[in-house]
Amino acid sequence: MKRRLASVRARATLAATVVVAIALVVAGTAVLLSLRFSLTDKTDAEADSVARNAASALANGFAYDELNLPDGDENPVEVLDRNEKPVAFGEDVEAMNVTAVASERLNSETNDDADDAAEGDREAEDNDTLSAGEITDETWYGEGTATVEGKTADYRFAAVDVITPGGVLLTVYAGAPLSTEEEAVDTALTTMLIGLPLLLLTVSGVTYVVTRRALRPVEGIRAEMAAITASEDLSRRVPEPDTHDEIARLARTTNETLAALETSVERQRAFVADASHELRSPIASLRTQLEVGAAHPELLDLDGAVEDTVRLQSLAADLLLLARLDAGERPPPDARFDLAKAVVEGVSSRHGVTLESVKSVEVRGSRNQICRVLGNLLDNARRHARDRVAVTLRTDAGQAVLQVADDGSGVPLADRDRIFERFVRLDDSRARDDGGAGLGLAIAKDIATRHGGTLTVTDAPGGGALFELRLPLTGRTSAAATPEPNARP
Repeated sequence: MKRRLASVRARATLAATVVVAIALVVAGTAVLLSLRFSLTDKTDAEADSVARNAASALANGFAYDELNLPDGDENPVEVLDRNEKPVAFGEDVEAMNVTAVASERLNSETNDDADDAAEGDREAEDNDTLSAGEITDETWYGEGTATVEGKTADYRFAAVDVITPGGVLLTVYAGAPLSTEEEAVDTALTTMLIGLPLLLLTVSGVTYVVTRRALRPVEGIRAEMAAITASEDLSRRVPEPDTHDEIARLARTTNETLAALETSVERQRAFVADASHELRSPIASLRTQLEVGAAHPELLDLDGAVEDTVRLQSLAADLLLLARLDAGERPPPDARFDLAKAVVEGVSSRHGVTLESVKSVEVRGSRNQICRVLGNLLDNARRHARDRVAVTLRTDAGQAVLQVADDGSGVPLADRDRIFERFVRLDDSRARDDGGAGLGLAIAKDIATRHGGTLTVTDAPGGGALFELRLPLTGRTSAAATPEPNARP
C-alpha cells in the first residue's frame, strides 16, 4: 500500500477523491433531508386542508352521512367523538391507526388537577374552549397507517377539533399518503448511489491525469539531475517549462544552483591547478639548492634557501586562509575592535608610509583579518610605489573608509576587476620574486566581502593607485589622539 502511494499524483488523487466523497455524502444527506422535510410539509398541508374541509362541514351542521369525504385511497378520513369512538369514515376506509402524536393532543387540553374528573366536566371544559359551530385553530400532526379496500399503507395525519351546532365535540382525522414522499426520496437516494461512484471515478481519473501532466516537468528535472550526477557534467541544465508556475521557478532555481556549483567547481579546479603551479616553483628551487649544497657544501646558498622557505611558508599560509574563507568562515557577529588603533599599529611597523590623521572608529569583525587586508594593501602599494605610500582613515555615511594610495603607475581601467582574482599578476609584476603569487588582493577582497564591506581601486589624486576599503560602523565613533598629519612612523 505504501508503494502504491509513494508518488505525489497517487496521494493527490486519493486526497481529492476522499475530499470529494465526503463533500458529496454531506451534500447528498442535506439534499435528502431537505427533500424529506419539504415533502412532509406538503403532505401536512394536504392533510390539514382535508381535515378542515370536513370539520367545516360538521361546524355548519352537516350530518355524518352527508359529509362529502374524499376517496380513502387518496385521503382517508375518520371522525371521532369525545370518547374516541368513530362516528364517520371516508369511503372504503376500513381502519385507521394514528400514532400517539394525535392522541397526546387530548391530554394537553385537560388540566393536571382534573385528570380524575367526570366525563361531563371534561366536556364542559371543552365547551368553554370552543363555542358551538367553531373549529380549533391548532392542528396536530402524526403518522400512522390506514387500511383501504384491504390494503394498508402509510399516511401522514392531521387532527382538528370541531364543535357541531348541537354542542358535540368531534375530532377529525385526515390523512395524506406518504408514498409520494417515499418514492421521491428513494429515487433521489438511488440516483445518488449510482451517480456518486461514477462521479468519484471521474474526479479521481481527472485528478490523476491532470496531476501527472502537471508533474511531468518535475520528472524531466529529476531525470536530468540524475544524468548530471552520473556524468558529472555540470555544464548541463535541467529543462525549464514554458510556464510561470512553481515548477518553472523550481527549474530556474535548479539551473541557477547548477551554474553556481559549476562556477565553484571550476574555481576550485583552477585554484588547485594554480596552487600546484605556484608551489612547484619554490619547492623545486629549494630542492635544487639543497641538492647542490649536499654535493658541494661550499656552494650552498643559505640565504636563497631561507628566502624560498619563507616564500613557501607565506604561500602555504595564504592558501590555508583562502581555504577557510571558501569554507564559509566568517567573523563572530559580536566581535568589535577599534580600526584606528589597528591602522596605527599596522603602519608603525613599516617605513616610508604616510599616515593621515584618524579618529577612533569601531567596526565589527575579526581584527586579525582586517589587519591582514591592511598588510596586503600596504605590501602591494610598496611594490608599485616610486617614493610615497599614504594611508587615510575616515568615516562616511555610516561606513569606515580606509584608503591606501601610492604614487606608482596605477592600475589600468580594464584590469581593475581582474587584479582581485586569484593568482593574477599584471605584466609589470610577473616576476615571482617581486610580484608575489597574486593572492594578496584576492584575499583582501574576500575578507572585505565577508565583513559586509567592499574593496575597490581607482586613480589616486596625485597619480598611482588608490585602494579603498569600506566597512560598516558599529555606530560608536569618537575623537582620539592619533599621529599628526604627514607623520612618518
